[in-house]
Order: sequence, then structure tokens, then C-alpha cells
Amino acid sequence: MNEDLQHHDSRGLRAASAPANRAGLTRAQLAVEAGVRILTVPLLGLFVAVTVHQYVMDTSRVTLLLFAFAEVLTVILAVFSRVPRERDWGPLSLGATLCATFYFLAFQIAPGIRLVPEATAAALQVAGLLVQIYAKWSLRRSFGLLPANRGVIVTGPYRIVRHPMYLGYLITDIGFLVANFGMRNLIVVVAQWTLQIVRIVKEEQLLSNDVTYREYMRRVRYRLVHGVF
Repeated sequence: MNEDLQHHDSRGLRAASAPANRAGLTRAQLAVEAGVRILTVPLLGLFVAVTVHQYVMDTSRVTLLLFAFAEVLTVILAVFSRVPRERDWGPLSLGATLCATFYFLAFQIAPGIRLVPEATAAALQVAGLLVQIYAKWSLRRSFGLLPANRGVIVTGPYRIVRHPMYLGYLITDIGFLVANFGMRNLIVVVAQWTLQIVRIVKEEQLLSNDVTYREYMRRVRYRLVHGVF
């Protein structure tokens, strides 16, 4: 799951470029906005039901519960995020967002190969969740599904990398994969993160229209992993 960014200036004050009013949506955009948010509820419910069923069959698989919790947290907060002033409605962004948002439905939930002990994988997931929660706490309600401009924040984890929330997702996905390894799950993770990279690039193309964000990009060099990307 991905979220759009909002950043604050280094003093914790809202940047001058932050939106004063929500942008109006066309009927088509409003339909897409409402449709995506509404669709997440039954799909997430189905995923949680299947995941809990698998956990009941083998209660040692703590990574299942943590993965389900991470998806519930991500989707619910995205559903209740506020409408931004500027958003990328391009077909590439929309397609990548939908696939990357509902990718969890493609995972093989049945037992796979444990490359590491369950406790180690669960610790990775918890670490990823903590990064996500810290990033989302910094953003408050200013994140969502499609790439958008909700203002600019550079405090908290955003001082280290430009997309710490995505970093949290990556750590959580790796934690799940190493405890539930299989070719299908590996393909899903690779495809998912190919799409997430697309989302990050499209998001930054939109946000770089904001002079505050361009200055932020100069101060914080890396997008996702410090020293790598």
C-alpha cells in the first residue's frame, strides 16, 4: 500500500505552499475516488478472513496476523484521508496505485518455506510497522492512495529519506516473505515493488511542481533506502 506525501518545514510549521482549500473534483474523478475507497472495504475483509482462517489452522504463524494488521492499518487510514488539492489522475498512476494497493490479494497465504525463524520474520514486520506508524503520525490525515500534493513536511522520519512510509512497507513485506517463501510470493513482491517505484517517481514528479518540495529534495537525497535509492 502507498500513500501520498505531505511534508512540514523544519520548524514544524505548515509550509506556505500547503493547500488552503480542497480542490474540486469532476464527477468522473469523484466516482473513481469514492469507488476506490469503497472497494477497499470488502476486499480487505475477504483478505483478513482468509488470513485469520489460516492462522487458526496454525497459530505459530504470527507473521500472518502482523501482515493482516499492517494491511488493515494502511487501507483504513487511506480510506479516511483527506482530499488533496492536486492529484495525478493519469492512467499509469491510477493503474499502478490500484495494483500496488490490492497486491496483498495475490499472496499465497497457505504455508510456504520458512527461510528464517518465525520470530525473526515477525520482528522484521514489527520494525516495518513502527516505521509506517511513525511516518503516518507525521503526516496525520495527509496521505492516501493516488499521488497527490497535500502540502510539504520534512520533520520526523522525512529528515532521513523522502518516502519513509514506503520503507516501512518494504520491511514488512520482506518480513512476511522470508517466513512464507514461495515462487508466487516472490513474484508478487517483485511486481509490487516495481509498481511502488513507479508510484514514487510519479509522486515526486507531481510534488516537484512545489518549490518547497524541490528544496526538500535537495536537502534529503535518497527516496527509499539511504545510500541506495
